[in-house]
Amino acid sequence: MNAAYIVGSFDVAELAFLMFFGFFVALVFYLNKESRREGYPLEDEETGKIHPNSLFDGAKKSFQLPHGRGTYVPEDVARDDVNVPAVQAFRAAGAPFVPTGDAMADGMGPAAFANRAKYPDLTFDGRPRIVPIAQSHELVVAPNDPQLVGYPVVAADGVTVGKVSDIWVDQAEHMIRYLEVETTSGKKVLAPMMVAVVHGNSLIDAILPITSDGKPEYVEIDAITAAQFDNVPALETAGTITRYEEDRIQAYFGGGYMYATPERSEAWI
Repeated sequence: MNAAYIVGSFDVAELAFLMFFGFFVALVFYLNKESRREGYPLEDEETGKIHPNSLFDGAKKSFQLPHGRGTYVPEDVARDDVNVPAVQAFRAAGAPFVPTGDAMADGMGPAAFANRAKYPDLTFDGRPRIVPIAQSHELVVAPNDPQLVGYPVVAADGVTVGKVSDIWVDQAEHMIRYLEVETTSGKKVLAPMMVAVVHGNSLIDAILPITSDGKPEYVEIDAITAAQFDNVPALETAGTITRYEEDRIQAYFGGGYMYATPERSEAWI
């Protein structure tokens, strides 16, 4: 007698196969339901309408936000406007869009931004994460490093647009995130530190004064021109930057590497 049989000719191997097959079918249904959530709606490309619920659609998923900010339900958030100020280069699916206005302000290509929440990013204990250095908890620039405040700021066209008036630091990562630039017109804007290059005497020059030749000290921001600094997205509240404003500012400077001057958007070859 074969002890592997359970009922008649139904054995353990067949049971294992059927269990695996049932699990696999259920997994396919589950993954398809999850893929219909945020980012993958069954949407008609021409009308913009979302198809009604089907067997593969999952229920709404909610997320509890930290620091008591409530609940986030992706499906209840207003969708981004897809009517961008641009036209396709030629009539074909997937053809690139050519901007018809100010590409950097309109959020085209590398200047694209997301409509993030309009409140500041916070540290684990609920404090604003990115603040002017004077408002941080004892963060300072190392004495051997350039202090930056007061340094002239030179734009992509070689024009001195203003000077560094403050430094904004990340209290979680302990690093400089933004330079506050006061332009010659009196406007104060934030520029991401990642697009700034500090010129002047290096640490080697400080250690070995014999190599120092009095190099000029300034900050170069080659992402945009001097005139374009006037259109940098401004902060709604002084001393506070929201997630939405962060995305807008970084997208503006990022888009400058393609749209700041006409030749930048042209092909290299």
